[in-house]
Amino acid sequence: MITWIENLGRMGLQFCEHVGLSGVFLLRIIFRRPRVIKLFPLVVEQIYCVGVLSVVVIVVSSLFIGMVLALQGYNILQKFGAVSQLGQLVALSVVRELGPVIGGLLFVGRAGSALTAEIGLMQATEQLASMEMMAVDPLWRVIAPRFWAGVISMPILIVIFCIMAVFGSYLVGVDWLGVDAGQFWSNMQASVDFRNDVVNGIIKGLMFGIVTTWVAVYQGYYTVPTAAGIGRATTKTVVYGSLAVLGLDFILTSFMLGGW
Repeated sequence: MITWIENLGRMGLQFCEHVGLSGVFLLRIIFRRPRVIKLFPLVVEQIYCVGVLSVVVIVVSSLFIGMVLALQGYNILQKFGAVSQLGQLVALSVVRELGPVIGGLLFVGRAGSALTAEIGLMQATEQLASMEMMAVDPLWRVIAPRFWAGVISMPILIVIFCIMAVFGSYLVGVDWLGVDAGQFWSNMQASVDFRNDVVNGIIKGLMFGIVTTWVAVYQGYYTVPTAAGIGRATTKTVVYGSLAVLGLDFILTSFMLGGW
């Protein structure tokens, strides 16, 4: 019994230590001495690696999700004689929830794991230690550009996801199932509010970008510098990042809907 309590206490202390260390790590990234001119090209390069290379996954996934949502929604609305509301159903579902959440999960799986593996490999091959020996701050040269690239890329990817999902639902609902195109777009336009729906979805994407990229760079920077350690860090990034997206989505939705 005493051993079990000791192990529980040790796990609690380790958890608090990691939370505090990750918080300090984030503050060190955000409040670095600004070098905008030198940092800008590094961020642009990482936006290509993190954001542009993720567009294909986002576009293909969003197309199929929009198609499936239109197909399922049509079958449900048909029972109530309300197939004209298909555009409203798809738009609100995608913009409010599915776009930010699924886009965040895809970002974690594709870009987050890549960031962790890349930084972890730099740590294992002592590239970061070599930078410190040459008086180059690895937090500024390696970590900060990747962090800000993830924060900038995520909302843009979410917007692309929502647009392509609506387009996919249009292909199925209008071109295949025969829903009137005018009703599809007019009901969507009448039901979607720019501030309450679109802006809130972008805010969710921004918050998801901060949290998921933070998890990815932290796990990579503090990974055990071995092959097994990099593998465990990559797995933790996907698991922790996905759970953070789902949990944070509930909290943000509660605030946005006035539940708190």
